[in-house]
Amino acid sequence: MRYMSVAEQRYQAVLAVISEGRSISEVAVQWGVDRRTVHRWLGRYEARGLEGLADRSHTPVSCPHQMAASVEALVLELRRTHRYWGRPTVGARAASAPAGPGAVGKSAVYRCLVRAGVVEAVGRHRRKETWKRWERGEPMELWQMDVVGGFLLADGTSAKALTGVDDHSRFCVSARLMPRERTQLVCDASPRR
Repeated sequence: MRYMSVAEQRYQAVLAVISEGRSISEVAVQWGVDRRTVHRWLGRYEARGLEGLADRSHTPVSCPHQMAASVEALVLELRRTHRYWGRPTVGARAASAPAGPGAVGKSAVYRCLVRAGVVEAVGRHRRKETWKRWERGEPMELWQMDVVGGFLLADGTSAKALTGVDDHSRFCVSARLMPRERTQLVCDASPRR
C-alpha cells in the first residue's frame, strides 16, 4: 500500500473533477471535505499547478502588536546607554525621539527587553485561591441556617429571619420570622425533615 502526500490527494480530487467529469459534490463527499474546499483546490491548481496544491503556511503575514525592528533597535540603544531607566522612561524617550515611532507601550518595551536578554522576565503575581468551595453532592444532604437581623414590622416591633438554604442547590428551603434570636426560638423555627 502506497501512502500519498496531501498534495497528491488533492491532485487526485482535482483530476476526478477535470478529467473524469465528476461533480464537485461527489468528489467532496468522497474525500470528506466541503464543496468550497474542492473549489479552492481547483482554483489553486489552475493558478499554480501542482505547487498550488501543497500545504500553505498558516503564519500570519503581519502581527499588529509586533514592534518594528527600527523601534526595537532604538529601545535597546536607549537602554544600553541609560542602564537605570525603566520601561516607562525608555518607552517615553523612544516615542519622543526625532526618528521615533510615536507611542510605544510599556509592555511592548518590556517584551523587547526580555527578548534581548537585557532584563529578566518576572512571573505574574496571581492571587492564590486558598479557599475551597465546599458543597454537598446531593440536594437535601445539608442545610445552612442563618439568622438575618433587624426587620421593622408595621406595628413598630423588630423581627429577625431564620433562613435555611440547601447546600447543594442553594435553594431556600425555610424562612421564618422570630422576635429574638434565642436558642429555643431557633430550635422551634428550624424546619423538620
